[in-house]
Amino acid sequence: MRRLLLLDDEINVINALQRALRQHFTDRELRIESFTDPEQALLRSAEVPFDVVVSDYRMPGMTGADFLQAFKGIQPDAVRLVLSASTEFDTVMNAINQAEVFRYIAKPWMVDDLKKIFDLAFTRHDEAKEMRRLANESLASRSELTPQEIEKRRLEAEEPGITKVKWGEDGAVHLD
Repeated sequence: MRRLLLLDDEINVINALQRALRQHFTDRELRIESFTDPEQALLRSAEVPFDVVVSDYRMPGMTGADFLQAFKGIQPDAVRLVLSASTEFDTVMNAINQAEVFRYIAKPWMVDDLKKIFDLAFTRHDEAKEMRRLANESLASRSELTPQEIEKRRLEAEEPGITKVKWGEDGAVHLD
């Protein structure tokens, strides 16, 4: 099951987003937690991992950019989306760059576009999770090498064949 955090200071916007998402995702596929207070949302993000987070850009007390930046510090792997009716694109673009926002959702939104955005966000989260898993496996396999094996590989990379010796039955080294 996927987890989504919604943050908007207007409860009607949260309700509309939830209705739109319920058209495409069942309760078994998607668990949505919604907040109108950025501080409460940040507290919750310290307790539960989320796949995707959506924040309104203009809120009293904390901008969406500031919230997403703080959220990124808590959950760097969550995919971040910003929601805004703002026509100040320079300001919103700054937020997108600062918090490394994946997509911008304009108010009002088209339901079909919303589904595509969330499908892409979940796919991005899955890909990042898989890349992290592979990187961790690679790191673990490298750290399992003994210092002797690491040195042997270094020498072999510098001088191919240097570590491959043909021994005779009597212990003599055979040269080609």
